[in-house]
Amino acid sequence: MRRLIRRHGPCGLAPLGWSPYEALTRAIAHQQLNGRAAETILTRFVALFANGRFPSPAAVAAARPATLRRAGFSRGKVRAIKDIARHALQGAVPTRRAARHLDDQVLIERLTQIHGVGQWTVEMLLIFTLGRPDVLPVDDFGVREGYRVAYGRRARPTPEALRAFGERWKPYRSVAAWYLWRAASEARTKINP
Repeated sequence: MRRLIRRHGPCGLAPLGWSPYEALTRAIAHQQLNGRAAETILTRFVALFANGRFPSPAAVAAARPATLRRAGFSRGKVRAIKDIARHALQGAVPTRRAARHLDDQVLIERLTQIHGVGQWTVEMLLIFTLGRPDVLPVDDFGVREGYRVAYGRRARPTPEALRAFGERWKPYRSVAAWYLWRAASEARTKINP
């Protein structure tokens, strides 16, 4: 880890300014798509609503599924986005302020009840939206690949092995994940310049 820190400099993690509702909706848009395609769909999604800003949960809940499909979302993604909006309206998706008072595990348990939202999605919200410093997404391909590269292993670790090894990085496992993502990215660039 020391070599990674020296090579990549200070950790560049900084929380995004999105609400948990917006972060989850954006995460659904990005699932199984490259970034450019997802951003195009999100731009069309925002344009469906009159004010030009990210739509409120109430606006999304009221929108017809066919309208949301025009932005480019699949039926499954429309279902997930509408479920996120419904849970936000019911208070299950907390505001940023309310989320500050909730433990990581409580947020994971609460938000994974939403259709299409899994543990990895909530872990990304914890790291990139809420700025939680001690989250290690052990199921993330990039984190596991970064570990393999950084520690000179032939195979990526299992999630269980990475979780056990990651105990040494407490209470800064999000920072460790950031450096492991850098290692995976750097290795990918060397293979495909």
